[in-house]
Amino acid sequence: MLAKLLPHPLLTVTLTIVWMMLLNAFSIGGLVLGVFLGVTVPLLTQAFWPSRPRVRNPLMIAEYGLIVLWDIVLANIQVAYIVVFKPNNKLRQHFIAVPLEIYSPEAITVLAGTITMTPGTVSADLSADGRVLLVHCLDTGDPEGTVTQIKTRYEARLKEIFE
Repeated sequence: MLAKLLPHPLLTVTLTIVWMMLLNAFSIGGLVLGVFLGVTVPLLTQAFWPSRPRVRNPLMIAEYGLIVLWDIVLANIQVAYIVVFKPNNKLRQHFIAVPLEIYSPEAITVLAGTITMTPGTVSADLSADGRVLLVHCLDTGDPEGTVTQIKTRYEARLKEIFE
């Protein structure tokens, strides 16, 4: 019964929290509306979710989020330095191919989104078979090292979370 009412409980909680943050003030009415939206949106969109993503290690999500936040802060500083002090002709731009060991579409989407959210890198394309992610790097002297860093910092953790 509860599974029919809350087909995606994590999405319900997330929507409720995001709604409360958007209100920027706590009120009982706002919370009731947030819970209503948190329950209603997953029910209405249930047909578009053919299968529920399997999260094997939910505690790793917090660790992954903290690592991504830290990397975003560091990358912002690095990109600001590049913009202010490095001439365009000194940039070492590269497209790199990251071979993927993750199979879950959700994990690949999170990885591509993480790479794009981190300043200085953009996910450009995914191969037709879903096995290689093409990434553009604003400035890297070691493309192979960047691939290794993406695989160890992000992909390995996503593999633990989703597969």
